Order: sequence, then C-alpha cells, then structure tokens
Amino acid sequence: MTKEFDFATLAVRAGQQRSQFNEHSEALYLTSSFVFESAAQAAARFSGEEPGNIYARFSNPTVTMLQDRLAALEGAETCIATASGMAAILATIMALLKSGDHIVASQSIFGATQQLLGNILPKFGIETSFVAGGAGEQGAADFRAALRPNTKLIFIETPSNPLTVIFDIAAIAEIAHAAGVWLAVDNCFCTPALQRPLELGADIVIHSATKYLDGQGRVLGGAVCANKALGDEVFKFLRTTGPTLSPFNAWIILKGLETLSIRMQAQSASALELARWLEAQPQVARVHYPGLPSHPQHALAQRQQSSGGGIVSFEVKGERSAAWRVVDHCKLLSITANLGDTKTTITHPASTTHGRISPEARAASGISEGLLRIAVGLEAMSDIQADLARGLAAG
Repeated sequence: MTKEFDFATLAVRAGQQRSQFNEHSEALYLTSSFVFESAAQAAARFSGEEPGNIYARFSNPTVTMLQDRLAALEGAETCIATASGMAAILATIMALLKSGDHIVASQSIFGATQQLLGNILPKFGIETSFVAGGAGEQGAADFRAALRPNTKLIFIETPSNPLTVIFDIAAIAEIAHAAGVWLAVDNCFCTPALQRPLELGADIVIHSATKYLDGQGRVLGGAVCANKALGDEVFKFLRTTGPTLSPFNAWIILKGLETLSIRMQAQSASALELARWLEAQPQVARVHYPGLPSHPQHALAQRQQSSGGGIVSFEVKGERSAAWRVVDHCKLLSITANLGDTKTTITHPASTTHGRISPEARAASGISEGLLRIAVGLEAMSDIQADLARGLAAG
C-alpha cells in the first residue's frame, strides 16, 4: 500500500487488519495473551518458526497496526512501538550499544535525553560527547570532530527542543556512514508529515508518540523506525525487558494519526503567524522559529522540512521574573510542559523540561532564564495573541 497512496491516505488506512467481524474502525484487542490451537503451535510460535501473537508484552494486533502505519509514514522497513519516547531512546541504545561504546549527541536536545545520555548511561559504560555547535550546513563537521574509534551512534533532534535548532540530516548521515556509525534522529517536532529523516540518510527515527502523533494529549507512547535488521535488535530488547506500548494507547495513537496531516499543516501555519507577531512585540528580545527568515538555519529548514512546525520559542526581556509573569497572566494557554496538543501550551524550559540539568549545561545549550516555549494548538490566533499580550504588557 505504501507505494500506491499519498501520505494523507496512508495516515488514515495503512496497516489496518480486520478481524472475522469485518469492522470498519481499527479493533482494540485488550488481552494479555493469545491462545494456541495445539501444543505444537505454541512451540512453533515461541521458537519463531511460525509467526503470530504470543504475549502482549511484545506483540498485539492493535499495536502491530500502529507500527505498520507509522512505518509506512516514515518510509521505514519496520517500526517498534514503546511505552514512551524516552523508552524508545533507551531501547535503541541498549539494543545496539554495549559497555565501552561511545555516542556523539547534539547539546541541543530535550532535558530528559541529556540526563539519560550524560548521567545514566555512563553507569553502564556508555559515554556521550555533546557537540556544542553542529547546527546547519557548516556545523555538520563538528560531529566529525567528536567521533572516536569506539563511536557507534550519532543522536540528534531536529528541530531541537526548545530552541528549534536545525541540523543538516543528510550531511551528518554522510559523516556517520563514512565512519561506520549509525545516525538516529528524534523526529518528534516535525513528524513524518513535515520531515522524513530516513529519506535524507538517517538510519533510525525515534518518536515520542505522546506529542503530535496522538495530537490531543491523551496517552504516552514512543516508536523506533528503522530497517529490519536494526528493528529486530530493538524488538529483542523490548521482548525481554518490557517497555511496551499498551494496546489501548496504540489504538488512541492510531486514531490520532488519521488527522496528523491536517493538524500539522494548520498548527504550522498558526505557529508562523504567531512567530511573526512575537517578533514585532517590544518586550520580546528574540524569537526562535525555523519558518522565520531571521532563524539561523532558515534556508536549511526550507529544504529539509515542508514547513516550520508548530513550536515557537521566544526570549522575554527581563529574564525569569518577566518570563514567569507572561506565563502567570495566561488565562487561555495551558501551563504544561507537554506539546503537540490541539490546545496551545506554554512552558518555561529552564525551570521545567531542562530544570534537572546543571545551569552550566543549560547555558551551553542556549536556554536562558527568559526563554518561553509555546506549542501552538488549533485555537483562534487572535485569542492566543490576546492571552500573550496580557502577560507581555504586565512586564
């Protein structure tokens, strides 16, 4: 089906498996295990000689439908669903790397990912070098300089959280492959609706399905999209350790994917409008949005993505006190660190999403005390602007 139909059609129909009841909507299979017709079939399933479901820790028809649909959207051979986006990152690293291996990662990544790579994985003998630059076309060479003989993986977010830094996927993939290293791209901010990293040379695409793939802030979920060989290794880890996506969450995300294309188009258009408005506000020192010509990697974003995405970050004059005033005066925008929702959200990254990393690490990542991140939803732009104007005027 993947070669026959457009993206929007695949988002609605790819991967569906109908039962003997021939249901129109995807079925939700709430069961922890599956019954076999005989002892011989049970043995064949457990040994892998016969395909089929065994136990919901590692396979379930509803989860399989989600995996097949997301693989089709990313152009991947396979997709492995996980309990969350962080579980997807952990499963990838634990499946493919071992003690003594080395990772090169951008400094511009989500706070929990920084914690995992910088503080938790070293306990298991896996070290990470964080690249301070690396953005845009010229910065790709920074990743080459950080490579070691024991480097196995380069990890990037593009656009990054929260500053929307854009990394040149094709250039970094070329550097990685020349060194025999895998490139993993966190595609959370764009989703395959706006960016397809595998087509640009990435080996692995990671998702927090909690965000735009669900799209309504209802459930947790994650995914790893890759070729079959890499996906099989992630599946082995998942099968044994169990950071598994539940069938109910998979069903919710499946239904979210049906509207992914139109949501991303609408939220990206609104984000661009909001970013332009924020640039004109005297209380705002700087706006970070890839769709603006003022963004340092605007030209790269224009080539690599089909639009700027739904995340706008901006720096308020006056540091933390001024930023918190804006947040506290919001009556419409939801004060929450989640993103990708149909409801617009606002957060202060330095004290929330990146609050657990050191002040030095925040400063190195460019996350100032005056920075605010907005995930633009589907409300009327006039209402979003009015809500923010109240807080900006209070400063």
